[in-house]
Amino acid sequence: MRTDTVDTFLHTLAARTPAPGGGASAALQAAQAAALIEMVARYSDGPRYAEHAAAVGAVREAAERHRELALSLAEEDAAAFAEVGAAYGLPRATGEERAARSRAIGAALVGAGRVPAALVAVCAQLVGLAEELLPVGNRNVVSDIATAADAAGAAASSARVNVEINLGGITDAAARAELTEGIATVDDLTARAEKVTAAVRELILR
Repeated sequence: MRTDTVDTFLHTLAARTPAPGGGASAALQAAQAAALIEMVARYSDGPRYAEHAAAVGAVREAAERHRELALSLAEEDAAAFAEVGAAYGLPRATGEERAARSRAIGAALVGAGRVPAALVAVCAQLVGLAEELLPVGNRNVVSDIATAADAAGAAASSARVNVEINLGGITDAAARAELTEGIATVDDLTARAEKVTAAVRELILR
């Protein structure tokens, strides 16, 4: 994914193959949100913004870290989905094989659920960075803060769905609780993202 062109990735995404899919797409959307936050931070530099230089610099550095993390999660999502497919393909001719296959599927589904759950946490950080940057960022690119917030919120919502679809096949109570907790903040997160966009629209439509 890191070396694909956009066109190549989209053709791969459109193909009748199990991965990459929605989870990887959500992670790439979060990476774009992070990149937009970085861009706004870089446009919010210089003497005019000296009063908030430390805060803007911290936002930029955090966004860069989260862009890299989101990109890694996109790749991890594809790999985790491949493991789920491999588990479902295990032999099941005997009782022992069926039991081993069931365990492998359960473990693979937990792994596949943990990736989008981790993405929700990344998205929460990105929305927080958008909230921090909005009051002090360059007003000429303020619409990109809204775009970033919207992208992070949408990525979190998509990640939640990708956790939930894996939950259906997980019987381990501790794993289910862990994953359910990991997506519990999504409604609040998307509401915060919407508030950022509303604030931006209020600024530009005055």
